[in-house]
Amino acid sequence: MPKHRVLTEFGMGTSLRRQDYTQAARRGLQDALWHNSINMAELFGFPKEAMLIDVVIGVQHPDLVDTESLKDIFPYGQPTITVHHGGLDIPRPDGKPTVIANVAINVSFEMERA
Repeated sequence: MPKHRVLTEFGMGTSLRRQDYTQAARRGLQDALWHNSINMAELFGFPKEAMLIDVVIGVQHPDLVDTESLKDIFPYGQPTITVHHGGLDIPRPDGKPTVIANVAINVSFEMERA
């Protein structure tokens, strides 16, 4: 069956002092998820486990994000996380930047077109 995207959410997260790219990504995911209560699975008559969750994260140092540790944010569904060069590192006087991660979450289901 074809995969159809039904929802996109955006978020932003930061690591102000520790330059922790995984924590900034986690906060971006929480920003996108915690402000919404959208029951897409029920709307389409699917179990929550059927949600295909594609996460795209942008940070300046993608290799420093532990994607496996971020999957525990999702209580159900099938998350796939990819990290790309993006986001921002904001310079600070001490030489240690503030890290900003940008996050997009796409929710899809495998369904037939009507």
